[in-house]
Amino acid sequence: MSDLVSHPAEHRVPELFEAARAVQSRAYAPYSHFNVGAAILTATGHVYACCNVENAAYPVSTCAEAGAISMMIAGGDDSIAAVLTICDGDEVGTCCGGCRQRIREFSSPTTAIYACGPEGVRAVFTMDGLLPVSFGPDNLRGFVQ
Repeated sequence: MSDLVSHPAEHRVPELFEAARAVQSRAYAPYSHFNVGAAILTATGHVYACCNVENAAYPVSTCAEAGAISMMIAGGDDSIAAVLTICDGDEVGTCCGGCRQRIREFSSPTTAIYACGPEGVRAVFTMDGLLPVSFGPDNLRGFVQ
C-alpha cells in the first residue's frame, strides 16, 4: 500500500470512508451479493456517494462509482480529486474497467483511488496506476468542435 499522506485528499479519507460505508449498506446486489459503496471527493470539496444497483439483465446494472459520478455531474461538479470504494471480501477490490474509464473522464493521472474493506483502506492507487496510458478527453482536443 502506498503512503496515504502523499495525496492532498488524505485528510478527507475518513469522511469518504464513512460516506461510502453508509451507502454500501443500501446496495441492491441480489445476484452477485457483492455490495459496493463509492464516494467521490471533487475539486470543489463536495462529496458524492452511491452504491451499486444490480439488475437481472446484468449489462444494465449500475456500479457504485458510475452512480457517484452521475450524482457529481447532477450536482454541478466535474472534477474528481479522489475516489474511495468499499467492498467486502478478503481481496483488494478495485474499480472495474468501465469505471476506471468513467473516473478517467473527470480526473487527472495523479488522482488518488482508495480501495477499502470493512476495516479501512487496503490499498491506494493513482488513476494512472489503474489505467496506464489511458485515452481521455485530452486525446480528442482539436478533433471535437
